[in-house]
Amino acid sequence: MDLGRRARVAGRLVARSSSATRDEALLRAADLLEQRLGPILEANTADMARAEKAGADPTSLDRLRLDGDRVASMAAGLRSVAGRPDPVGEIVEGWVRPNGLRVRRVRVPLGVVGIIYENRPNVTSDAAGLCVKSGNAVLLRGSSSAIASNTAIVGALRDGSDKAGLPSDAVVLVTDTSRSSAVAFMQLQGLIDCLIPRGGPSLLASVVEHATVPYVVDGSGNCHIYVDAAADLSMAEAIVVNAKTQRPGVCNSAETLLVHRAVADVFLPRVAAALSGVTLIGDEATRSVLPGLGPATDADFATEFLDLTLSVAVVEDLEGAMDHIARFSSGHSEAIVTGDLAAADRFTTEVDAAAVLVNASTRFIDGEELGLGAEIGISTQKLHARGPMGLRDLTSVKYVVSGTGQVRS
Repeated sequence: MDLGRRARVAGRLVARSSSATRDEALLRAADLLEQRLGPILEANTADMARAEKAGADPTSLDRLRLDGDRVASMAAGLRSVAGRPDPVGEIVEGWVRPNGLRVRRVRVPLGVVGIIYENRPNVTSDAAGLCVKSGNAVLLRGSSSAIASNTAIVGALRDGSDKAGLPSDAVVLVTDTSRSSAVAFMQLQGLIDCLIPRGGPSLLASVVEHATVPYVVDGSGNCHIYVDAAADLSMAEAIVVNAKTQRPGVCNSAETLLVHRAVADVFLPRVAAALSGVTLIGDEATRSVLPGLGPATDADFATEFLDLTLSVAVVEDLEGAMDHIARFSSGHSEAIVTGDLAAADRFTTEVDAAAVLVNASTRFIDGEELGLGAEIGISTQKLHARGPMGLRDLTSVKYVVSGTGQVRS
């Protein structure tokens, strides 16, 4: 694909550019986003009209929608990324061998990062900013529903790069949004160094089926909160309500509540009253306490609802909670609410997830909230990155070995 080859050529130039030049490109792009607010919103209005006509659901429409505040947030995000420390050239570690060889592991750009994503035009700006800051070119393939918005945003990003002295092809948008182009995108061997999908189960399944380039799964978030027998129930109530309702349509919102049998009779009516507007479905033990609930099946416990629905189960103990999580978790973020240090330690040690939390909402598993700056996604796999992916996760390392004429005997 010609676009991939253009990004590859630009990537070599971006990789050798100075940090100051890359920062300037992001700052100029931020200014241009604000200056071009009118055309960007006009493009988004056209996308919204098409999506509404096609019958898009409210969650999809909300993700697609741009307004002045959201565009300002995109610009602020670029400025924030520009102000972060540059990971390129960072010495991860170094040592001297007995023969005098000096060995260093140094961070270097990945090269060309491919981002394939669905109807969230803010991802266009966020992903491009992170990739350019970390010395990479970025090849973007958004959805047909956001193509006008993405084109307008990429125009500002490309012009920002050009004004700063970087090649405009540091940011390239694939405008062919057909399914065949998506599959071709996933198979750009030798052109894309790392593919990052941002979207729902169907997109992730397509990547797993078709991709022939290395990829990082920004996976689904079937996140659990376990309320232990030793939990502070007021704290637990606040955490559950926040994790479910603060923003239900994102991957770090809670989808399943697990409650220790010892506190179920007291806690379940209390949290049900607090979860106003949330549809609760439960197992048999939960429905014996809250008889008005609908039943929750195994399929429900495996579902990332991304709306105001919460599945609930009563478990016998910590072991039962961890068994349930092991069976149904997507490996994103899992939380325990407890005052028992030993229970917390077991949970954090034994639960297999990208993030585990003790006495805190799952909504904190986010690059900004954890102090990493903006993120390009949250990886639920184990290679090469896991959890919120910030700037360092968009680099690789190379060994730099310096000698004074040593030869191997």
